[in-house]
Amino acid sequence: MFDRTAQRYDLVNDVLSLGQDRLWRRTVARTVEAGPGQRVLDLAAGTGTSARAFAASGATCIACDFSLGMLNEGLLRQRRMAQNPPNPIGSVSFIGGDALALPLRDGSFDAVTISFGLRNVADPRAALREMLRVTRPGGRLVVCEFSHVPIRPADLLYQRYLEHVLPSVARRVSSNPDAYAYLTESIKDWPDQAELARWLHAAGWSAVRWQNLSFGIVAVHSAVRAHHGGGAVGRFRDPGGARDPGGGTRDPGGGTRDPGGGTRDPGGGARDPGGGVRDSGSLPDSGGVPDSGALPDSDGARDSGGPRDSGGARTAYPPPAS
Repeated sequence: MFDRTAQRYDLVNDVLSLGQDRLWRRTVARTVEAGPGQRVLDLAAGTGTSARAFAASGATCIACDFSLGMLNEGLLRQRRMAQNPPNPIGSVSFIGGDALALPLRDGSFDAVTISFGLRNVADPRAALREMLRVTRPGGRLVVCEFSHVPIRPADLLYQRYLEHVLPSVARRVSSNPDAYAYLTESIKDWPDQAELARWLHAAGWSAVRWQNLSFGIVAVHSAVRAHHGGGAVGRFRDPGGARDPGGGTRDPGGGTRDPGGGTRDPGGGARDPGGGVRDSGSLPDSGGVPDSGALPDSDGARDSGGPRDSGGARTAYPPPAS
C-alpha cells in the first residue's frame, strides 16, 4: 500500500494538511535537537524528508522504513539533490527494517524518532520497547502522530473532515487514494494524547511529555531513556504560549484501545529492499554511516540532557505505579 503512494506522498501530505505538515516537521526537528556527531534513527522515514533535516544539522542519520518503494524514492531524491550544490546534504543512509525487530545494536543512537508511522505498526507498544533498546541511556525519543482535538465539538468537525473531505481530496491528488481510507480509520482508532503517554511510560521511557499541534490534530510526544528509574508524565503548552484548549486530556476510558483495523503486519524481520535499497545486514557505508552490525559504541556520545522543556509544562497525571 505504501509503496504505491511513494512518488506523490509528500505532495499529498502537503495538500491534505494545508501545509501544516511543514510546521509539524519543524517542531519535530527542534524537539529532536540533532547536533554534530550525534546519531539519529528516523523510523517510518518514508522518502527521508525529515532525515535529511536531521543530517543537515551535522548528525549522522539512518532512515529506516518497511516500505521499499518509499526507500527507493528517497534514494532517488537524495541522488538528485546531491547533484545540486546549494542543497546541503548530510549523512543519511536508507535501510529496510521492521520496527518490531530493528537490525541495529543496543544503545546505538542518541535520538530515535518516528513520525506518522507508529499507527502502522502491528504492535506499537512492542515497537516503543524496541526503540528503547536501540537508544543509549540519556538518549531521547520523539513521536509525532495524529491525535484527538481536546474540545469535543471541534473534534467532531475534524472527524467529519476525515470521513468526507479527506477521501475526496485524496482521490484527486493521490496515486493510491485507497490508502487514505485506511488513514481515516487508523486515526479514529488511535489513542488520545494521555493514553499514548501511558504506553510510553509502560515501555520504560521516562520524562514523558507531549505538545499539541494544530489544536491537537497532531501531538508530539517526547521521552528520555533514563540511566535508571522512571519519570513523571506531563505535557507542554502549545507553541506560542497558547494552552491546550479543553483544559485537560480526554480519558479514553477503561483500558487501552487496540489500534487494530487494517494496520500493516510488518512480518518477521527486515525485508530485502531490492531495487537499489539493500538489506541493512549488508548495507555498505553510505556517507559515513557504518553497517548496523558494526555501529560504534555509543560511549562518549554527547548527551543533550534530554528534550527541552518549553517552560510551561505541567503534570497531567502521576506515572503509573511500577
